[in-house]
Amino acid sequence: MQTQSTAIVMIEYQNDFTSAGGIFHDAVKPVMQNNHMLDNTVAVVSKARAAGISIMHVPISFAEGYRELGSEPYGILKGVVDAKAFRKGSWGAAIVDVLKPHDEDIVIEGKRGLDAFPSTNLDFILRSRGIRTVVLCGFLTNCCVESTMRSAYERGFNVITLTDCTATVSAEAQRSALAYDFGMFSHPMTHGEFLQRL
Repeated sequence: MQTQSTAIVMIEYQNDFTSAGGIFHDAVKPVMQNNHMLDNTVAVVSKARAAGISIMHVPISFAEGYRELGSEPYGILKGVVDAKAFRKGSWGAAIVDVLKPHDEDIVIEGKRGLDAFPSTNLDFILRSRGIRTVVLCGFLTNCCVESTMRSAYERGFNVITLTDCTATVSAEAQRSALAYDFGMFSHPMTHGEFLQRL
């Protein structure tokens, strides 16, 4: 693996998902505990950073009032608004302490929807840094991770998705995404399999 042209892209490792007291934590906690996704991600990031792989954090956040989403959000983003989650500057929107960005990491700005590409500077930064392989992990497996996976695939990146570094709101949804979707748009593998390639 060419480490200099590889980036770990970490989607929404924020307290509202990752941490007790987070608005959506109880929903994702069973899958997180079952596959040890947070511990696995910490291990990947530590070893990848030491190997010279770029680490990129992609949080989502909204101003008070969620004006970025218009007057009638629907679907999953309506759930975010109704729950008052991921408010800019709040504890819930902060990246979890165990994955707090290091000085050499990059925090991608502007994520307001599901796919990490359209409203952010992610594509520009990946291409500016000569990244060809994108390694995805985070929340939600069948939502933001999958949306970003499809987009990265379409944009011509070599996409790896770490199956045990993702979580969503049910074991059934997790299994379905891994079984039917990940292999269509990425090279799915466990964090252990990925680390063996470093």
